[in-house]
Amino acid sequence: MKRAAGFSVTLTRALNGLRPTPLRRLAASNTKARDRALADRLERQLILPAADTPNEERARAAMQDRGQFLARQERWEDLSDEIRAADAARDATPCAMPHAELLSYGARADVVHATEEALADGANPSVAGIEALEQMLAEFPRDHAVAATVALAHADIGWAWRGTGWPHEIPDRNQQLFATHFERAARILEPFFDQQPESPLLAAARCTLLSGDPDPGKRLADDYERLIDLNPGNPRPMRALGNHLLPRWFGSYDALELEARRTAARSGTIWGNGAYAWVYMDALAVDPGAARALDLDFFLDGMRDILANRPDQHIANMLAAYAAITMDPNRTPSDAPPPLRETRLAIHAALDWILAEYLFELHPLVWAEASIGPGLSDARSAQLPMRSALLRRGTMTARMTIARHFADELLAGTTVAFSRHGLRLYPPQ
Repeated sequence: MKRAAGFSVTLTRALNGLRPTPLRRLAASNTKARDRALADRLERQLILPAADTPNEERARAAMQDRGQFLARQERWEDLSDEIRAADAARDATPCAMPHAELLSYGARADVVHATEEALADGANPSVAGIEALEQMLAEFPRDHAVAATVALAHADIGWAWRGTGWPHEIPDRNQQLFATHFERAARILEPFFDQQPESPLLAAARCTLLSGDPDPGKRLADDYERLIDLNPGNPRPMRALGNHLLPRWFGSYDALELEARRTAARSGTIWGNGAYAWVYMDALAVDPGAARALDLDFFLDGMRDILANRPDQHIANMLAAYAAITMDPNRTPSDAPPPLRETRLAIHAALDWILAEYLFELHPLVWAEASIGPGLSDARSAQLPMRSALLRRGTMTARMTIARHFADELLAGTTVAFSRHGLRLYPPQ
């Protein structure tokens, strides 16, 4: 396992004459008085540059916008060519999000968002959009890129009808429409799976369809294994696998542990032990019970390996927000047993070394997602705040969270400065 070097020397020099104790996780006080005192010092004493448009977000937006543009211009042949070329070349963003998936998402976005907005307003969505996509399918009957785009539009619309609640909370009509759209998506894609066995786009679509299968059985692990092995640098399928292996879906805690270890073993040359952490990450976020089977040391080792192998600021922000907010002890269920509390507290404590060794640039949207809670990526877009509001929320959340972590230093007058050269603590002048 790789480790970042040189930080201890830098920190020792920065702290020389300030205090003899090493950097530690400071107990965060949530009292209003302390938060007000910290807020007064944020601008002067907490130096953390924010990226207006981080590379990962910019790359994703460019691909989505391109797909949306081509669909709006009805240039479906060009769209298909670009999706198939990106799929074959395994083109991806800096953090390994496939261009083919992003182009496809952009192409269907208008249709899906219209449905989401209608449902959010309590109206009955028009079927004109999905019918127009079905017409494109008729015009390109042998094109797997068009087929995947139309099928995934059905899946997205199915999720819009279902929502993210528990099954017993979903009205029967909504459940039926969810099932109907997923069944249609499966029929569209079925002829293409054998024709294009090496397509990551189709492999991802096949895993998406698992949510509509009442009993996928062994197929679940096999489908995700194929997808992950086609693009092991992309952590999203690993996180989705962990979620699908929860008892609330199709698995068990034992199955989750088994597949996390198997995935880590297959992707060790890319992630070290990191895949173990990726598989568990969303599972722990939505189901605290997943901690029962967790190998805590393996998970923490995996978090370190993720950043050692890919020290990208998008991922550094993601793991920092996960440790600080998602694993915040205050979010642990009140009836959680002590071992579960201790596990989440240990993951929360990882914030210390993430801030110290890796973070130097704030990505507000990552922190906004963590503050809203699990499921933001799958939530109806019509229910989310405007991007500008998310940026403000993410910035405020991140800066106050980090300020609480360094509360003792800030309240003592120390300046906490993040940069590409590492974390520096400057004593008061």
